[in-house]
Amino acid sequence: MTARKRLARGRYDPRVGPSASGRPVSPAIGPEERLAMNGMGSFDWDLDQGVFDLDEAGLRVFDLRPEEFNRSPDALVLRVTHEEGDRIDRELRRAMQSGRRSYGGYFQITRRDGVKQWTHTQGTILRDEHGYAHRVVGIVRDATDDLTQAPPAAAPAEGEVPPRHSFSSIVGRITEALSHAVTIDDVTAVLTGVGGVERFRADGLTLSLVEGSNMRFVATAGELMRGVPSFKPVRLIESLPLADTVLTQQPQFFADNDELEARFPLARPFVEKIGMDACAFLPLIAQSHSIGGLALFYRGRTRFSREDRELCAALAGILAQSLQRAILFDQEREFATGLQATMLPRHVPRFDGAEIAVRYHAASSGREVGGDWYDVVALPQNRVGLVVGDVQGHDTHAAAVMGQLRIALRAYAAEGHPPSTVLARASRFLAELDTERFATCGYAQLDLTTGTLWTARAGHLGPLIRHTDGRTGWPNVRGGLPLGLATSFDLQEFPETRLDLVPGETLVFCTDGLVEERDADITIGMEALAEAVHHGPQRAEELADHLADNLWQRWGSNDDVALLILRRSPDPGTTRAPRIHQYVHQADPEGLADARLALRQALTAWELDDLSDDIELAAGELLVNVLLHTEGGAVLTLEVLPEPVRRVRLSVQDRSSVWPRRRTPGEAATSGRGLLMIDALADNWGVEPRGDGKAVWCEFGPEDGEDGEDSEDGEDGERAEGEGGGGGGGVTDTDPTA
Repeated sequence: MTARKRLARGRYDPRVGPSASGRPVSPAIGPEERLAMNGMGSFDWDLDQGVFDLDEAGLRVFDLRPEEFNRSPDALVLRVTHEEGDRIDRELRRAMQSGRRSYGGYFQITRRDGVKQWTHTQGTILRDEHGYAHRVVGIVRDATDDLTQAPPAAAPAEGEVPPRHSFSSIVGRITEALSHAVTIDDVTAVLTGVGGVERFRADGLTLSLVEGSNMRFVATAGELMRGVPSFKPVRLIESLPLADTVLTQQPQFFADNDELEARFPLARPFVEKIGMDACAFLPLIAQSHSIGGLALFYRGRTRFSREDRELCAALAGILAQSLQRAILFDQEREFATGLQATMLPRHVPRFDGAEIAVRYHAASSGREVGGDWYDVVALPQNRVGLVVGDVQGHDTHAAAVMGQLRIALRAYAAEGHPPSTVLARASRFLAELDTERFATCGYAQLDLTTGTLWTARAGHLGPLIRHTDGRTGWPNVRGGLPLGLATSFDLQEFPETRLDLVPGETLVFCTDGLVEERDADITIGMEALAEAVHHGPQRAEELADHLADNLWQRWGSNDDVALLILRRSPDPGTTRAPRIHQYVHQADPEGLADARLALRQALTAWELDDLSDDIELAAGELLVNVLLHTEGGAVLTLEVLPEPVRRVRLSVQDRSSVWPRRRTPGEAATSGRGLLMIDALADNWGVEPRGDGKAVWCEFGPEDGEDGEDSEDGEDGERAEGEGGGGGGGVTDTDPTA
């Protein structure tokens, strides 16, 4: 290889020799080596799989050994405190939700030897074709020099605390820490959290806010303040240094406790208690008004230089601006949440035969107000209307639209209209409002006497049902477009779905904030809700608390949530006459097996095991015919009739008005023997009208002579045959071709 070629390639091959200039050329340095030489490491975070890959240089930044890192973000907890980790997580979440391509920030880690190290991370967010973040690739580096290097300064005078950081770096750290503070609680968290006091180069601090003629202390932090009881509010006219600073809007610095006590004698007990050597009292001024005061306490300081005073003034100004924003935000949020509260029902009516629980959870970001709502409407004839809805947006306008829509929908429901009509009229009402908002809504009417439930939805989740045996499921409820949009597109059709809620079953209505999280499939949240309901308490109020404690904390939702739970009161009968109910859905393939198991368990508990085989066989015949030859599910009831002879009655209710008839099938027939089987197994059987359908029942008792009486076999069966109609091969077979 010639020297010209070696120079052109820009590298040195030790097997060839020196370059043309006679000086050896450095070997090639790859990207990883270049990062490592500058104290940088790289990471690759797969958000879908939860895998966090960190290269060798990155492990050195975090002072981790390879065996201490398991490719999980949780492994970094060895070096990163929870507070710092949460702060970085919040920044990443904000970047993902706002659609930004990158994020970054400073945080502290604790190295193996206990030394605090400032670290900086910068990441690029990769998104799929739908805009959802699925991967983050970035770098981490030791940023200690960023925050500690400063131009050469004069040596500190005697009694001064040597500067640990430059003026600009201290101001920059405070500004960055407060940049994400939205509420007063956020601001105080910066001061009282990890590194809060150190950011001000102090050993203790107190923060107060002006409230009328009083000063309220909202934060204390630092080693000097340990063991000091909470300060009570004080009047601004009292002769205290911080109050005087707030009134005069002039900072005050005391490097001599005697000087402080001479001017403010009331401060003597406090000075003696904390053992400080110097202090600074700074007014927090915003728009020419004092909004609070900051007191800084020091050990080992005997003077304040001009630079110290300028730095304190700059920090107080930054803190005052953050507090002013936080105060205004809290006031606006208080107004918005108050508006939201007045728009929601203040009281939920009570009903005999049902337990109802409601919850509202504000969003975890923004003004913590939105358009989610719930409502419970008392209807005639022992019926109840259940409403859950969500107006688009998370602001006061959404809350105002929600209030108008809730009242209108409540009025339509109270007029007695079916769910489809209620939603159609509500959609027309919303479209006529002077707003561009739309709303999703779910509405159901429940007859508390029969358990019949008619429901419709407008772009909203349907209800979740928990059955008496603990199973949970999302019934297939047909739906239409969201309210407002349905009218705009002239598609105001909201088909109704009929369900049956038997005694002891629970209905759960919620808005999507409870089950939906950005960058996650909503079905994951729906499965989590179903699982939480399955394992939750039976009582409605306790179940509502259970869901709030588990799911709201799990998702940390940026959306508000409305939750409505109704549980039909159980109907266990009495000690001598126990009773169970179970609903078998037409589309549930496991429903028959679950029903048979429930029957056998109940009969075992009632000490009637000897009847289990006959009752299970009869129940299977009745249920199969309902599921095959009608358009809905079946309500199964099993109860003990103690008088005059202890019998067991099995009842299967369906929605068909066609009564069964008994036939005599031919030898080659494959159906038509249902009634013959029931007639052979049961002591008595019959048919009763039930609402818009019927119930076929049969009774089973002990063998002849066991209880001293014989049964009148078949009397009711003959009556049922004479009154029956239709045709078919089973008790409720309504197929005329069978």
